[in-house]
Amino acid sequence: MGHDSHLIESEIESDAVFDGALLHVRKDRVRLPDGKESLREYIVHPGAVVVLAFLDNGKLLFERQFRYPLRRVFLELPAGKIDPGEAILDTARRELLEETGYVASEWEYIGVMHPCIGYSDERIEIFAARGLHLAGDKQLDHNEFLEVLELAPEEARAAVWNGEITDAKTITALYWLDKP
Repeated sequence: MGHDSHLIESEIESDAVFDGALLHVRKDRVRLPDGKESLREYIVHPGAVVVLAFLDNGKLLFERQFRYPLRRVFLELPAGKIDPGEAILDTARRELLEETGYVASEWEYIGVMHPCIGYSDERIEIFAARGLHLAGDKQLDHNEFLEVLELAPEEARAAVWNGEITDAKTITALYWLDKP
């Protein structure tokens, strides 16, 4: 990254603005590449995973879930927050089981996405899961309510194009279906 030195900002000081159960807001004073100073406000997030869960019939598992910040139901892939000290594959396995009741015999790490680079350090690790079998009922958190459904990849793509899927992690993960 030596060739990027003319773009790099450096932290002068960092202050906690808010420390919540999930999110932490920081306000940093930074030195800009031209030597001047500026302020940067951003959210510190623990990270998350998203799972492309392939059923034997070729369809993918999806969820319909109410998302409070936008006060509407979204269609999205299974996903969830990484717990402190948890390996990302363990998070993917846990979230798939908790949210859908499925376990997978094959796991593949696909890549990472950064959904909100202008105001958050959140990263979402993308996995593919195959060899699914239903292990039991969903094990949702006490404050979690969702429906599980199946969509063929072409149906999912159509749902993106018609505006039914607008969730960034889901769109990004679906993009990986076309990897050469």
